[in-house]
Amino acid sequence: MKTCPISLVLSARQLSAGLVSVLTVSILALPGCATQSSSSAVYKANETQREQTVRMATVEAVRKVMIQRESKGIGTIGGAVVGGIAGSGIGQGKGSDIGTVLGAIGGMVAGQAIEQQANQREGLEITIKYDNGDRRVIVQEADLDVKPGDRVRIVSGAGVIRVSK
Repeated sequence: MKTCPISLVLSARQLSAGLVSVLTVSILALPGCATQSSSSAVYKANETQREQTVRMATVEAVRKVMIQRESKGIGTIGGAVVGGIAGSGIGQGKGSDIGTVLGAIGGMVAGQAIEQQANQREGLEITIKYDNGDRRVIVQEADLDVKPGDRVRIVSGAGVIRVSK
């Protein structure tokens, strides 16, 4: 009987140790994955104490949209770790190994869905007409009550543009 030099089967102890390592790395990486706001009322530190341009415009149309932020994979990794640990408690021996793998797969799917949902924000697509006749569309979080005909301020600077009243 031939034996493979690289074993693809891990013992439950090795798998649990690996899952704990991944969980630790995931927890340490979480602060860097906080979702950033695209609200007109939120300024990042590097946007403060800088001159910004203000122009007046009239709202022509407003449409509700969904803003989807980029996923970092933390939900998938975290879900796999939690699911794997939970699954490892099922059965003994090979049953425990199978439970770990199935738990990790289920956790990955659930974690990915949770992360995707957490990365969505309600937004507004606001079509504006500047006083000089130019038209633009600006998308931002739905934190402003605007309707067609409203006069608004368009604040721009540092590559960011905001609609405010």
